[in-house]
Amino acid sequence: MEKVDFDIAIIGAGPVGLALACALDAFPGPRPTVALFQADNPAMHNPARDTRVLALNHGSRVFLEQLQGWPNEHAAIETVHVSQKGRLGRTLISHSDFNVAALGYVVPYRAVHASLQHNVSGGHTLRHAGAPATVAGEPGSTAATITQNGHTYRARIVVQCDGAKPDTQLRDYNQHAVITSARAALPRSGWAWERFTREGPLAVLPHPVFADAQSIVWCTSPTRARQLLAADDARFSAELTAHFGDRLGPFTVLEQRHIFPLALNVSKNTVNGRIVTIGNAAQTLHPVAGQGLNLGLRDVAGLVHALQPWLTDPEQDPAPALSAFAESRRADRGITRRLTDLMPRIFTSGNPLIEHACGLSLMALDLTEPLRRPLARHLLQGYRH
Repeated sequence: MEKVDFDIAIIGAGPVGLALACALDAFPGPRPTVALFQADNPAMHNPARDTRVLALNHGSRVFLEQLQGWPNEHAAIETVHVSQKGRLGRTLISHSDFNVAALGYVVPYRAVHASLQHNVSGGHTLRHAGAPATVAGEPGSTAATITQNGHTYRARIVVQCDGAKPDTQLRDYNQHAVITSARAALPRSGWAWERFTREGPLAVLPHPVFADAQSIVWCTSPTRARQLLAADDARFSAELTAHFGDRLGPFTVLEQRHIFPLALNVSKNTVNGRIVTIGNAAQTLHPVAGQGLNLGLRDVAGLVHALQPWLTDPEQDPAPALSAFAESRRADRGITRRLTDLMPRIFTSGNPLIEHACGLSLMALDLTEPLRRPLARHLLQGYRH
């Protein structure tokens, strides 16, 4: 019999990996042996200094609350306003349409990470930090191999959630996201704005820390993104105001700006023997509609649900459970990926006929509830098999 060190090894200690560790630690049956491998390189990425904000939907809040990982810092999104710059048509989605307190929430990345990290630290998960871990599996083997810092470990199942892989890119959007915060002269509490422009989508969201302020996610060309990064605060504030329009009055930038390149990355096989890929390691999406972490958390919930029969006896073959997981996540992943891939491309096509059709589509969504509700419901909680 092959030597096995862990029932489950989790590669990556971002929010998805930490959420999976929390969920497995809370399993009501016999507790599996779980190890969490993280790359200990603050120079590459220090979560405590990460300035990004995340848009989490109602379903993600419910799941994180179940894991006791919901952060105190958050701002509610009660109404979403979607429009297209220079075209007629817009659609409104309100929390009252779905009888929920909020459609979603804006939370700091660092707050989500810290909350989940705290829970994992107080649990039974074994921690391994150091150089990035490598994973290898062999056909017919009863375990996969993890190597870190010159040490080799074996686990019955390995779950990779350590970010996008270079060989999984399907599309370079030729866009960068400019991330910052600003304060509008005429703010509207609880409103989120998704404005499609020829440069790319511009999201103006409630700020989770600063009162009456907005989190800004401005998608534009790499060249313009670098120009916006180099601009002084007065120039950037004026550019943002001109780009968004006068609906909220002039903007005043509050924080340092950061830029991130945007691409669509999709792993061909989410299950390969005893190796499972979830979260950003399985798919990295365009930030339009803010679905990345929501999808990753649904991966976590789906995996734990599928593994429940196996967790009662980890020495049995996990193949049926892993196959069921892959099948159960196929529709949600496909719908969300296509939606977030299509939206920014059609609105930035530069074709006047397509742009006009997009404006009419937004108008139709606003006027026709049977069209609007399925889209809103998917963004609210995703597809659940």
